[in-house]
Amino acid sequence: MAGEWTHTTLGSIAAKDGYGLVDGPFGSNLPASCYTPHGVPVIRGSNLSLGTIRFRSDEFVFVSSETAKRLERSLCRPFDIVFTKKGTLGQTGFVRNDGTYDLYLLSSNQMKLTVDQRLADPMFVYYFVSSPESTRKIIHDSEATGVPKTNITYLRDFPIVLPPLSEQHAIAHILGTLDDKIELNRRMNETLEGMARALFQSWFVDFDPVRMKAEGKRMKAEKKPAADLLHPSSFKLPPSLLDLFPDSFEDSELGEIPKGWEVMGMDEIADFLNGLALQKYPPDDGPSLPVIKIAQLRKGDVEGADRCSTDIATEYVVDDGDVLFSWSGSLECVLWTGGNGALNQHLFKVTSKKFPKWFYYLWIHEHLQDFRQIAAGKATTMGHIQRHHLSDARVVVPERNVLSKADQMVSPVLDQMVQLRVESRTLAALRDALLPKLISGELRVKDAKRFVGRVV
Repeated sequence: MAGEWTHTTLGSIAAKDGYGLVDGPFGSNLPASCYTPHGVPVIRGSNLSLGTIRFRSDEFVFVSSETAKRLERSLCRPFDIVFTKKGTLGQTGFVRNDGTYDLYLLSSNQMKLTVDQRLADPMFVYYFVSSPESTRKIIHDSEATGVPKTNITYLRDFPIVLPPLSEQHAIAHILGTLDDKIELNRRMNETLEGMARALFQSWFVDFDPVRMKAEGKRMKAEKKPAADLLHPSSFKLPPSLLDLFPDSFEDSELGEIPKGWEVMGMDEIADFLNGLALQKYPPDDGPSLPVIKIAQLRKGDVEGADRCSTDIATEYVVDDGDVLFSWSGSLECVLWTGGNGALNQHLFKVTSKKFPKWFYYLWIHEHLQDFRQIAAGKATTMGHIQRHHLSDARVVVPERNVLSKADQMVSPVLDQMVQLRVESRTLAALRDALLPKLISGELRVKDAKRFVGRVV
C-alpha cells in the first residue's frame, strides 16, 4: 500500500488561481466602523480549536459585503482549510458546505488553504494537518521567540502523504461520519438544554402559569370573558398540570412570588463541596486519577491533566453527570461529562439530598452573571466569590407537587444530555485513535469502515 502513496507538500496541492494559500488581511486594528451586526463572518482564533472540525460560530464578528469584496483575496469558501499562524498554533478549521454561510473572511492571524480537488480531498487534507503528529510538528517548528508564530512559506512547504484519491475520499468519509455524529449529538444537546431552560424560566422565574391563572381569575371576577385565557392551549399545559399551580401571589423579599412558595438561599437548596489542594496527594506507583482544575472544566475533558493519588475521600471523586462550579478565576458551571477525576480546589462539586440536579444547576446559571460581576469587582485579587454570596443568592422554591411534576419532565432531559455527551466523548476518542492509523495507511479502509458502521 505504501508504494501507492505520494509524498508532496501543501503548496503543491493548493489551487493555482493565486488564492490557494493566503494570509488574512487584518487584525484587531480594523476600524470599528467596518464591523456590522450581520454580514460576512470573520474567522479569528477564538472560532477555532484543537481537535475539532467545527467553528465556534457563537463568537463570530462580521463585516459588510462591501468590506469583504474589497478584501477578496482573503475570503474563505466551503472546503477551505483554516490555520492559525500566530498565538495558539495547531488550531485548524474546515469550512463545511452546510449552507450556514457562503463566505468567510480571515483575520490577520489566520491562513487558509484552498485544495485543488483534482489532486486531493479537502477533508482528508484537513484530517492530515489536524492530526496529533502534524499539530506537534507545527508547534515544534514555530518561531518560539515572543508569541509563537508561523507563516505561509512554512505552510507551503509542509509535507503531506496522499493515498490514491478514491482512498482519500473513503478515509474522509469514515472520519467525517464520526464527526457528523458528534455534531448531531451537540445539536441535540443544545435543543435539550434549551427545553430544560425554557421550562425552568417559565415556571420558576417568570411564573407564567401562575400569572395566567391569576389573570383569568381576575377577569372572571370582573365578569369578563375568560374562556380563552383559561383554555389549556393558552398555557400549553393540560388542566391536570395547571391545577398544581396557585392562582395568586404573595409578597416576599424578592417581590411577588406564587402563593405558598418559598424563598431560600442557594446554599439551602444544594451542598457546595470545595475541592482539595491535590498537589498534596501526588500519584504513587499504583492507580491514579486525573486532576480536574478550572482548565479541565473549560475544556470539558481531562486530556493532559495532572494526576493525583486515588487515596482521597470518595466525595472528592468526580463522575460523569456531576455539577461542577468554579468559584474562582473563570466562573463556570457545567454538567461534567469529561470522565472520572478528582476535584481540585477552586471548584465546587454541587449536590443535594433535597432537590433534583436540574433545579440547582439551572438556579446557579440564573445567578451566574451576578457571581461573575462580584468576582470581577475584586480588582486586587483573583476574582472569586465567597460562601456568603451563595447565601445571598436567593432562589424561589415551589411547592413539592409542582417540583415533583417538573422533575418528571426535566430529569430525563438532563440524563439524555449526559448520555449524548459521553457518547460523543467515546466517538471522539475513536476518531482520534483511527485518524493516525488511516492517514498513514496502517489501518485498511474497509476494516475501519465496517467497525465505524457498527459503532455509529
